[in-house]
Amino acid sequence: MSNLDPAEVFRQEAADLIETLEQALLDLEKRPDDSELVGLAFRALHTLKGSGAMFGFVAVSEFIHEFETAFDRVRKGEAAADRRLIAAALEARDHVARLIDDPDVDPARGEAILAALKVAVSGDAPVVLVAQLEPVAGVAAPAAVTGWHVRFRLPADALTLGTNPLLLLDELRGLGPCEVSAEIADVPPLDRIEPQQCYLTWDVTLRGDVPQEAVDDVFLFVRDDMELLIEPLSEEGTQAEPATPTEASAMPRAAAVRPEEVAAASSLTAASSAPAGRLPAEPAARSSAGKVERNATLRVPAERLDELMDRVGELVIAQARLSQLAETIHDPALVNVAEEIERLTSSLRDTTMGTRMVPIGSLFGRFRRLVHDLSEELGKSINFVTEGEDTELDKTVIEQLADPLVHLIRNSIDHGLEDAARRAESGKPAAGTLRLSASHRGAEVAITVSDDGAGLNGERIRRRAEEAGLIAPGQPVSEAELNRMIFQPGFSTASQVTALSGRGVGMDVVKRTIDGLRGSIDVETRPGKGTTMTLRLPLTLAIIDGLLVRVGEDRYTIPLAAVEECLELPTGVDGDARGRSFLNVRGELVPFLKLRQVFNTEGRPDPFQKVVVVASDTTRVGLVVDQIIGNNQTVIKQLSRLHSGLKTFSGATILGDGTVALILDVIHLVAFGQKLEERRRAETLGRAA
Repeated sequence: MSNLDPAEVFRQEAADLIETLEQALLDLEKRPDDSELVGLAFRALHTLKGSGAMFGFVAVSEFIHEFETAFDRVRKGEAAADRRLIAAALEARDHVARLIDDPDVDPARGEAILAALKVAVSGDAPVVLVAQLEPVAGVAAPAAVTGWHVRFRLPADALTLGTNPLLLLDELRGLGPCEVSAEIADVPPLDRIEPQQCYLTWDVTLRGDVPQEAVDDVFLFVRDDMELLIEPLSEEGTQAEPATPTEASAMPRAAAVRPEEVAAASSLTAASSAPAGRLPAEPAARSSAGKVERNATLRVPAERLDELMDRVGELVIAQARLSQLAETIHDPALVNVAEEIERLTSSLRDTTMGTRMVPIGSLFGRFRRLVHDLSEELGKSINFVTEGEDTELDKTVIEQLADPLVHLIRNSIDHGLEDAARRAESGKPAAGTLRLSASHRGAEVAITVSDDGAGLNGERIRRRAEEAGLIAPGQPVSEAELNRMIFQPGFSTASQVTALSGRGVGMDVVKRTIDGLRGSIDVETRPGKGTTMTLRLPLTLAIIDGLLVRVGEDRYTIPLAAVEECLELPTGVDGDARGRSFLNVRGELVPFLKLRQVFNTEGRPDPFQKVVVVASDTTRVGLVVDQIIGNNQTVIKQLSRLHSGLKTFSGATILGDGTVALILDVIHLVAFGQKLEERRRAETLGRAA
């Protein structure tokens, strides 16, 4: 028995539909003549209206009905999808979201939005040229259509799946006067009736000048599984005789008619294809495809996925212990079972991880509206470009990335991109470019936010840093360190506080969030050319493939995705050398770090040390270890707050024998090793002096 709250189910599905509506409207602003986008937006509205009424969100349904009525003029070609209409439609979309969260929102606000929307779509209907039948001797012209005869029957499981025929009848009544009757011939005796099964066939006579599209829209999302017949009525209130194929071919001249007349004329041919007294077979033919598509996805609460991931993690640890036990006992039967369990565990882990990996495009799409609104507010023309939307990232990481990216995008638009006049003075196009991209880099995902604006002002940053006491006046500071000052709490170079920025709150939040995700952020700027912010984040926060190594008596795990190759340290290299040296790997010089020196490991090194070559950002670096133990599935356990400052480790894992191995953060480890080497060299030079 499901204990899901129906209202919460509606809110979840409504969020997806509202997102679809917003994306369609934003695309429509660039391609106003795209009928598919208009249809996509209209279908989202229609589904929201029907679902809202079904789940008791009456205010939502009533508002969307008026929204849909106004937008229907766009679908019929009676109004253009210009900037004024898109702005009003986006505001209406926001009001729908507010109504879903709080049905008691001030109704006057909704009325004002609908009034603006009606003004945006006002205007005369365009004239459409279609062929008009020329009277032919001996053949009567078709009668004028004054209504529709609608006959429908829902599938037997319609009530179980949540379809309410009374709501469909209410929508038909909303189009005009209706005469409704129910056929009960198929209703079984009382002792054989299934309460949740639908047995009735409905017969409706709808009178009035109603376009067929309006009638079709009533059944837009249920017609794939139902029997449906729609026939026009003549002026006398009887079913109009459809034109025969012979008559339809006689079209010698064209005349101007309205779009609704086009729909009525086209319905004559459609109605003629169904034999009298029989319902069309086409919906039944499509019903199986519709069911397959509807069952293609399943909505599962995120908490259940997290719980499943935790259980899989514990299973991976138990499997590692079983494998180690099998190797110790040397029982062939136990070894076979352990290998089979390992295979199944690995498959289960990959499948579970796949459910957590989400294309980052689902996050990128949210920012189109942000860029659109900021462009309007600041009066800046902006080309928003996204790349790498198919790059997958753990859903937990994506959920926490939204706010940092909002801050970075707002700063790029407000501080980075110049207005049209300043861009013209610099010889740039009037429209600035904001680029948001994602790509895989080893064991990480790199997300960049770049613009072609003015870039960071190093002098202004230094002046504010000195005023804030972050650096001493005249203190030598590298460009990279100076750029990182913008992430200090309360730091801002804005000359005045605005609604968007200037209080120094935001960039420090970005830094804390990225650090909490075990990631890093780099800043690259070119004066007059633009700024690029690069976020580097781990692929997942749960389970990874790791390479287990030993340094002295301690064991460490290196993310396998970052490992490029393993080789033996040449005997000619001094085992007591400090810091970083170079290896000649097939003609390429590769710097390496001895982890014994980095971690101050005691004891003598093994006679034949190994080098694990890893990808660190855009370079290759060798990590010298005593022994390479092998690959293992690594369940990442977060370090305590006491150890949160150890950037060289991204977490820990429990090995098969119950001991703990630290997981190396390759990029931070290499950076730490470089600083350690520089400090040791400085100390050596100081002693020599």
